Amino acid sequence: MNSTMLRATIAQCKAELLRTVRNKRFVIFSVVMPVMFFFLFSNVVGNQKVGGVDWSAYYLMSMTCYGIIGASFSTFSIRIARERSLGWIRLLKITPLPSWAYIVSKIAAQAIINLVIIVMMFVIGGLGKHIDLSAALWIESGLWIWIGGLSFMSLGTLFGSMRNPDAVQVLSTIVYMALSVLGGLWMPTESMSDTMQTISKLTPTYRLGQGAWNIIGGGSIDWQGVLILVIYVAVCMRISAYIMKKQEAV
Repeated sequence: MNSTMLRATIAQCKAELLRTVRNKRFVIFSVVMPVMFFFLFSNVVGNQKVGGVDWSAYYLMSMTCYGIIGASFSTFSIRIARERSLGWIRLLKITPLPSWAYIVSKIAAQAIINLVIIVMMFVIGGLGKHIDLSAALWIESGLWIWIGGLSFMSLGTLFGSMRNPDAVQVLSTIVYMALSVLGGLWMPTESMSDTMQTISKLTPTYRLGQGAWNIIGGGSIDWQGVLILVIYVAVCMRISAYIMKKQEAV
């Protein structure tokens, strides 16, 4: 990669970052709501434990996942849909910027945004609720959420394959909220019925949260959960690639 392509990729990445942080939807769903829900429900429930883990620490992981998913899935999908509806992606094809630079810039920008959200939530949890975890647990759980959270970009890409940003906004919000509740991010799955718990374990939101909950509880990563996340990524990317190819052929 020559210096010109590198500068173009970095410039595209900066543009993606600026567009995201200026997005009111991103600020509300990925910053304001996770922090608000964390303080609200951690105070209401008190000093109880979930699966042997202090509730405040457990719910901090849940709300961090919630914020990451909102940024990687809901906000990202609307951005993709809007770019497609405006013909932005087609315009990039006639510029010197290679297609891979566009993809790399989006992944890099989303990775930076997700990292900032994780650090922000962990600092707020540590200072605001005096959550006491070892440095290793902070790092391990943060890395799990950071890496696993990027998998939700595949869901965002699938919804973004639609060319109607308004429809994508409504649909992605409904799915985002439903998956968050069903995946146990708003309330522990132990409070659900046996049938709902079984369904919950099939959701990517549960699997992302489960990895973080296991880590701070002294357990190990559930590789079945990793496999389910990988399957979601593969299926969503396959379907979105097919849809986009069909749209371009029309």
